[in-house]
Amino acid sequence: MNQTETSVKIVLDRWDASIKNLDALLNNLSDATLLREIVPGKNRGIYLIGHLIAVHDDMLRLLDMGEKQYPELFEPFIKTPDNVNTPMPSITDLRKMVNEQSVYLKQKFDKLSANDWYEKHTAVTTEEFNSEPHRNKLNIIVTRTSHLQYHLGQLQLLK
Repeated sequence: MNQTETSVKIVLDRWDASIKNLDALLNNLSDATLLREIVPGKNRGIYLIGHLIAVHDDMLRLLDMGEKQYPELFEPFIKTPDNVNTPMPSITDLRKMVNEQSVYLKQKFDKLSANDWYEKHTAVTTEEFNSEPHRNKLNIIVTRTSHLQYHLGQLQLLK
């Protein structure tokens, strides 16, 4: 394994472990628990789950892997702050979406070679990428893993 392959493996292993941690945590939190606010006046667990799905869904576009699976989640979980009056899918549906999305993303990720991960993502122009080659597909996974870890920490507070 060369240095490029090793670097990609490190990043993707951390992503995979974070997704497994999310799955394990969701399996240990009841639907009633996910309806609670993390702390008074802050997001509820259900909102954070929908938010993570919507953010991860956008990775498909950023990584040039196709269209979003759940575009209907953008409005309630990205554009709109958490509000009990905002219509959103059930926790059962969100749990199913998280599982399906994890499998789907893994299939897409597994198709890329180590070198493919160092190509530009779709939110950067060719000119920008030429001067900032770190703005690549692998960097999207790094930032989304950090984002996932942040919200996993919040969800832990519901235990």
